[in-house]
Amino acid sequence: MAAENSKQFWKRSAKLPGSIQPVYGAQHPPLDPRLTKNFIKERSKVNTVPLKNKKASSFHEFARNTSDAWDIGDDEEEDFSSPSFQTLNSKVALATAAQVLENHSKLRVKPERSQSTTSDVPANYKVIKSSSDAQLSRNSSDTCLRNPLHKQQSLPLRPIIPLVARISDQNASGAPPMTVREKTRLEKFRQLLSNQNTDLDELRKCSWPGVPREVRPITWRLLSGYLPANTERRKLTLQRKREEYFGFIEQYYDSRNEEHHQDTYRQIHIDIPRTNPLIPLFQQPLVQEIFERILFIWAIRHPASGYVQGINDLVTPFFVVFLSEYVEEDVENFDVTNLSQDMLRSIEADSFWCMSKLLDGIQDNYTFAQPGIQKKVKALEELVSRIDEQVHNHFRRYEVEYLQFAFRWMNNLLMRELPLRCTIRLWDTYQSEPEGFSHFHLYVCAAFLIKWRKEILDEEDFQGLLMLLQNLPTIHWGNEEIGLLLAEAYRLKYMFADAPNHYRR
Repeated sequence: MAAENSKQFWKRSAKLPGSIQPVYGAQHPPLDPRLTKNFIKERSKVNTVPLKNKKASSFHEFARNTSDAWDIGDDEEEDFSSPSFQTLNSKVALATAAQVLENHSKLRVKPERSQSTTSDVPANYKVIKSSSDAQLSRNSSDTCLRNPLHKQQSLPLRPIIPLVARISDQNASGAPPMTVREKTRLEKFRQLLSNQNTDLDELRKCSWPGVPREVRPITWRLLSGYLPANTERRKLTLQRKREEYFGFIEQYYDSRNEEHHQDTYRQIHIDIPRTNPLIPLFQQPLVQEIFERILFIWAIRHPASGYVQGINDLVTPFFVVFLSEYVEEDVENFDVTNLSQDMLRSIEADSFWCMSKLLDGIQDNYTFAQPGIQKKVKALEELVSRIDEQVHNHFRRYEVEYLQFAFRWMNNLLMRELPLRCTIRLWDTYQSEPEGFSHFHLYVCAAFLIKWRKEILDEEDFQGLLMLLQNLPTIHWGNEEIGLLLAEAYRLKYMFADAPNHYRR
């Protein structure tokens, strides 16, 4: 009976490890606990099996004391299921809506109120608001409407940027992405790329601290080895490689319905809608069809590994970068049906070949038993034991294995831990480093782990540590944070990569 009660308790507790939860990671933050509180309580009421109060109270005490990264502004005392929140009827809603419409009408009749904020904008300047910004405005309006219903929440003051869905280069500080220094760097890139034979070593050196958005597509093609350095050969190479890719489509794609390929295609078909689910771009059917073709063709051309979950994430940075070559507005909300067929074919083929070049260097991460990942996680453990013994011993004390959190870091190249805009900036450097996606990534993971040193040492139980490490609060990160992370990773590499005796105990 005790075992049955314990089993039922774990089923009904929504925050427990192993239970069904919102998808975690920087790209998929958990839902606001206040919005799911009613759902949790309804689930608890359905379960009529009596529980021991001692166990339940001890867990809830743990839940209250755990510093979850996403519990900012959470108010445990507020009960949204109380009757006071259920008295809003249709008459009140209609009256409130009418009042809002009247207020907006008054603002439109008297535009002089807003002249002070627009006086500096030229009359011929057209301000285009992205749909992500519009969504933020709607959320603000909804909050104002809900303020009479519950007390205002105090949230940390921070510059507002469209967090998860924002792909464009923007620092977390809110600073403009293009400065005088960046303009100078852009000119240097253009000079390098316009030479008849691009100096790839110099291009890598310039790309290490980040590649300007305007020249990132051509720079990535060159750094990945997809394009030759000679400008006269590039056009023919692009044409040949794109035709070769679509030749693979004609030759192999129909075999997805054959029995020996059905499992591969089915898994790809399941995983693609889960790829960046909060970014509208990746939820478009046409984009998902492109991803299906890219992943399926890669899988059957690499039978040693085939398709492995996580590879689907690795397509997205290339797709976004090559799409930005044709799109000036916000990429995250762009409707790809507005592009011509030739443009879409070019983006698809280039994404396939550049992803293939990346995976060629880390394919042992995805072969049977994934030995590459096992080896890298072990190397991370040894490295952390040398650079921060206190954190290493803290994990040992609470029996946290590095494989429990670092497997995903290696399998997905930190893409589940960072917003996509940060991944793109990170890959600028990875493609500038020799063995960037394999060797240098190890030092980036070590620097990333030590970045959260204080938060790790503050957690004093196994569950708290895993919850922290699987939900690290990077949602506000931008170029500045990635730059600091890479600088620390380079320092660690300089200290340990060429000092194997120091690296080992």
